[in-house]
Amino acid sequence: MVLGAVVVAAIVPAAATAATGAGAGAQVAAVSAVSAASATTLTVYGLLDMGLVRESGGAAGAVTRLTSGLSNGSRLGFKGTESLGNGWSALFVLESGVQLDSGVIGQGGVLFGRQSFVGLSGPAGTLTLGRQYTAHFDTLALADPFASGTVGDAKNLLPSTGDAATRLTNAIHYAWQGQRGWRLEVQHAPGEVAGSASAGRQWGGAVGYTMGALQLRLGYHYRNNDTPTTHLSAARNTLLAAVVNLGAVKLHAAYGIDRGINSALPRNGGNPYGYPALAIAGQTTDSTDVLLGVSAPWGPHTVLASYVRKDDHGATARDARQVALGHRYALAPRLDTYMVLARLRNHNGASYTLGNASETGTGNRAVSAGIRYRF
Repeated sequence: MVLGAVVVAAIVPAAATAATGAGAGAQVAAVSAVSAASATTLTVYGLLDMGLVRESGGAAGAVTRLTSGLSNGSRLGFKGTESLGNGWSALFVLESGVQLDSGVIGQGGVLFGRQSFVGLSGPAGTLTLGRQYTAHFDTLALADPFASGTVGDAKNLLPSTGDAATRLTNAIHYAWQGQRGWRLEVQHAPGEVAGSASAGRQWGGAVGYTMGALQLRLGYHYRNNDTPTTHLSAARNTLLAAVVNLGAVKLHAAYGIDRGINSALPRNGGNPYGYPALAIAGQTTDSTDVLLGVSAPWGPHTVLASYVRKDDHGATARDARQVALGHRYALAPRLDTYMVLARLRNHNGASYTLGNASETGTGNRAVSAGIRYRF
């Protein structure tokens, strides 16, 4: 998701500047006409996010960290378009995550681990190929008043889909923006497993509708957990999101259904609360999620709040509840500060933690404060 951008170059054929003599004006006019028909732009953009977070409630005890990407993952990106005529254009995005506290590349050291794709866009829609966000995650980000960031991140309880923390590698994505507020998205990613056409395969999509102050979006994600030798239950995640903008306040809501193996894994895959091994055996394969939230802008201030619940319908009933309250203050159009408090309650041995946009978290209580700059 591009949060800020500055166009730094519009490539114009060199012949336009090299033209001299009596015919120079005509040559420049001719080149300008060609350039307009095949306009090429390159945009460099980024986001820098740093803050302090204190987490407590885990077995290892309380911890305070200076962290990059509390609210949104810090990044440096490049995107470009080139007009092909008749309403068609080529496009690409290369986006790299960066950890400002250490200077290392994010996403496990993958150079363009946030996004990397190329495609075509035209009257029939947009087709892109590469590493991209899942349609299910984009649905969650719409519903969450914290935009899937800070310690109030709804992903603390709601599942992250894809094979790379909300992203799909090797993905084919088609999007169509229809009339009267309708939007359709379809995704597919082959498993690329030798000996099996279905093992590891993922697909999904979304249907969105916007009418005035109302936004609705239904997202779905399917992941085949098979190996060439073992058949396992697939993960299926469905999420319905709604946002109503009343001007003085914006209301957020979502309802999710998670079925199958790996459909609702805790973000912290270890044993953050030190449960006995027997108590943490197994995982939920049948759960539902509810999100209710509000965001209220007032001048440079925005107050945020959310309530998220996970209901495990399996025999262990490992439910969880999360509440979060936050405040943003806009110092400038591209610069803001934030503070967020969150509390999470696990039941019957559930091991969910309060993470943020870049970390999985270590406990069930957290407070964070930071600064975010977009360019």
